[in-house]
Amino acid sequence: MKPTSKQEPASAADTSRVAPLTVVSRPQDDAEEVTQRPLEWSLLRRIFDYTQPWSGRRNALIVLTVVRAIQLNGLTWLFSKAIAGPITGGDLHALWLDVLAYAVLALVTEGLFHFRMRYAQELGEQVVHRLRADLFASVQRQPMAFFHQTKLGRILGRMTSDIESLRVGIQEVFFVSIVQLGQMAGAALIMLWTDWVLFLVVLGMAPVVWLVNRRFRDRLSRYTRAAQESFSRVTATLAESVNGIRVTQGFVREDTNAGLFRRLLADHSRHNLNLARASATLNPILELNSQFFIAALLLLGGWRAFHGDMEVGNLITFFFFANLFFSPISVLGNQYNQALVAMAGAERVFKLIDRVPEWADSPAAHDLSDPRTPGATGSAPGIDLEFRAVSFSYVPDRPVLRAISFRARPGQTIALVGHTGSGKSSIINLATKLYLPDSGEILVDGQPIQALVGRSLHRQIGLVTQQNFLFTGTVLDNLRFARPEATEAEVRGALAALGCEDLPDMLPDGLATEVGERGGGLSLGQRQLVCFARAWLADPRLVILDEATSAIDALTEARLQTALTRLLIGRTSLVVAHRLSTIRAADLILVLDQGVVAEHGTHPELLARGGAYARLHARFVSGGQATCN
Repeated sequence: MKPTSKQEPASAADTSRVAPLTVVSRPQDDAEEVTQRPLEWSLLRRIFDYTQPWSGRRNALIVLTVVRAIQLNGLTWLFSKAIAGPITGGDLHALWLDVLAYAVLALVTEGLFHFRMRYAQELGEQVVHRLRADLFASVQRQPMAFFHQTKLGRILGRMTSDIESLRVGIQEVFFVSIVQLGQMAGAALIMLWTDWVLFLVVLGMAPVVWLVNRRFRDRLSRYTRAAQESFSRVTATLAESVNGIRVTQGFVREDTNAGLFRRLLADHSRHNLNLARASATLNPILELNSQFFIAALLLLGGWRAFHGDMEVGNLITFFFFANLFFSPISVLGNQYNQALVAMAGAERVFKLIDRVPEWADSPAAHDLSDPRTPGATGSAPGIDLEFRAVSFSYVPDRPVLRAISFRARPGQTIALVGHTGSGKSSIINLATKLYLPDSGEILVDGQPIQALVGRSLHRQIGLVTQQNFLFTGTVLDNLRFARPEATEAEVRGALAALGCEDLPDMLPDGLATEVGERGGGLSLGQRQLVCFARAWLADPRLVILDEATSAIDALTEARLQTALTRLLIGRTSLVVAHRLSTIRAADLILVLDQGVVAEHGTHPELLARGGAYARLHARFVSGGQATCN
């Protein structure tokens, strides 16, 4: 670390020349907003567009479904004609020919059915794969505000249940509906050709079916949306409960949380039962209508046959096709219910895919120049970072930072001190461009941070936080997170530079040890050491230490002090101070209070001033503690 030197914040005169930034709107999580759109053409067209890369298979599948509808009518035609012709007339030879034709057509029908099912499954999987990739990409583009406002369970619900409902819509609803509607259309044509009088009776069913569907459509849509939303709440609560299980057990909240979860489950069950009751009412009504019309056809057809207006063979044919016409009605009712679920899922999935990030890099933004030499750790000077009258708020009209001004020159360390909620982490969020300021200006190497591509800035930052987050995988995978191309020798060199070369020896399988989810397989201290080594390997120009030593015991911290000094040489660093050992050597200490800089100066200067910092220092020293936060 460089020798301590006085560093004054930017003056008011300097900041007066900076044009204020436009306040950014921060939308809230709108997942609860549900609109009534059962079957919307724009959503159907959007889903259809997702099949475009596989248009050949999709078109072949459509042809196969139409052919299947024709084949089902053909099988019924051969069957009815065999009864009305050879069987009624006693022609055994003609019966064998009809049976042979029926067998051949049945074999071809089932053979094509195999390819229809196979293509539908493959097309559904390909579309789902693309949807999940687009959804994940959209989530990755969102700024930090999105993740603070949106529950994890809602994102998981979009990725799992909502997309799975779309899979069902593509694989089953669309193509099964084509087959069923084609079957009805073919049966209607044959019935019209066989006897137009009886066909008029069949047409009489159309307005009845339309009225019944219209009566239940809105109710089914409302119950479907409610069931989907309640499931999202269940998923979100489950994810939150698992992540917070230590706190739950520590405060003996298991029974209370279980009761809250049971109420959510009861609410979800109520919506599902309402949906089931509505479906259980609709389908029997549709089927009952079919039976009534069959009875009417039987009465009228028998009367016409008795009076010689219709041949018995034609009556038999007509009844077979009437059954073929009516049988899809209940199936289409079920498909309609599944279509509602798919539409509800599609609406939410596409809303998240299309979500415009709260802010994004300007099209005119350029990369931050990188003077580092690849593979040479410590090869570049630190970043020049300056805040000029920066104000910021997570919620409009509730600022957490007010006119913050300071400058961190290359190689200097700025310590941020203050009570919880004073704005320390907010300064770090702004310096790393995870958020943008409401007003004021942040300069990186003399350039406004808005003019820089965020990714190019992040590549030159090393971040070590209090949470010491590790990803599922091995210790080596996590150490290489910033530099996947790093060799194992370079990784061990980073550990040696930090004075923790014995870390692999403490682990069961050395660097190949699986860390588990969120690093659960390692102790807190070991996780923190991995995070420090990961930052070292990244060779950052700006080092962010957000209470990074809070999880390390005094002995481990003592081991790290020399290594930290080496890590920070030549690099700019922002340190959310947790322990006095880190604060004392800082080039500039900012004492924050309710979003403003209450004091600034070096450690000796602030102690001599006898202000807020001196009081914090005295309280912690008199308490025998070595912390100041």
